[in-house]
Amino acid sequence: MALRVVILGAGFGGLELSTMLSEAVADDVAVTLIDRSDSFVFGYSKLDVMFGRTTLDAVRLPYRDVVKPGVRFVRETISAIDPEARRVTTDAGVHEADVLVVALGADYDLDATPGLVEAGNEFYSVEGAERLAQLLPGFSAGRAIVGVCGAPFKCPPAPSEAALLLHDYLSERGVRAACEITVVIPFGTPVPPSPDTSEALVAAFAERGIEFVSSRRVASLDGARGVAVLDDGSELAFDLFLGVPKHRAPDVVVASGMTEDGYVPVSSQTLETRFPGVYAVGDVATVGVPKAGVFAEGAARVVAEALIASIRGSGPAGTYGGRGSCYVEFGGGRVGRVDVDFFSGPKPTGTFRTPTWTLVDEKREFGSSRRARWFGT
Repeated sequence: MALRVVILGAGFGGLELSTMLSEAVADDVAVTLIDRSDSFVFGYSKLDVMFGRTTLDAVRLPYRDVVKPGVRFVRETISAIDPEARRVTTDAGVHEADVLVVALGADYDLDATPGLVEAGNEFYSVEGAERLAQLLPGFSAGRAIVGVCGAPFKCPPAPSEAALLLHDYLSERGVRAACEITVVIPFGTPVPPSPDTSEALVAAFAERGIEFVSSRRVASLDGARGVAVLDDGSELAFDLFLGVPKHRAPDVVVASGMTEDGYVPVSSQTLETRFPGVYAVGDVATVGVPKAGVFAEGAARVVAEALIASIRGSGPAGTYGGRGSCYVEFGGGRVGRVDVDFFSGPKPTGTFRTPTWTLVDEKREFGSSRRARWFGT
């Protein structure tokens, strides 16, 4: 009988896992890929939408295009997960699994930061980016704060990217001189594993007159007074707030009893949870790497290799290396890259490639290759 693999979430992790299983053992698996959305959007595309460089319709990749042997995509909302029985309940029925993989990512807890909903704007969701695309043209003077409301958060370079791209956007409109930009990050440096990347970003901030506030988190917003209150009690006035909301595991995952300290603990080598036959990959899991798509993709490959080896009866599969590369927008049409290794040495290390126009093409190829692989387009 075919191995029943149920994958919860069709992001980087779920898409890569289902693709690898289809390519290698399509006749021996029955993969059900579940997501509540009708389409996928690369995380970096949200910045393009936000600053009017593209439209949401242009970057949506419909899940109906996921047509692979051995894989069935269903658009359903998950209401319950039983990790012991490997049973998933949705608004359309029940799915029984031999192997269950939780790849549901992290949700945004807007209510965790008082005033964020009423006085600020988040740019991490598709809806938030699309809303800001309508609001930004009306911002022509005053202080804009790009503020992080909690850690860990997806794509650590993104707040820095947003500030640099906002500088370009305001400059192109001829209003930059009337505006201030401040970045608030809870880390000592923009990208802690890579001192070179952090140094380059801080230099880019200084060159553009962007204020950098490190080791601080935005605790609340006071809309009546127009101030952001930081976690040390200090305040920053703002006219526009672009927020990175606090992240948390989806409620349905927490209710399943799989989480500790808000996320699902897994083996850093195999991505296995404490429940037999149940794995967790990507932003929903605690594995010791950043919450970024490329790391979810790498984790999914390890799970896929383990399942393929088991089906084929071959030797043990490899373990997760904790390596990944992230592209970083520096503005001015240039893109840098940081290659990070979290597990090989005594501490994480990052190698920085300076911003070039060549890396713009490489980033574009990163997206197009995965689009073709996962969606066939």
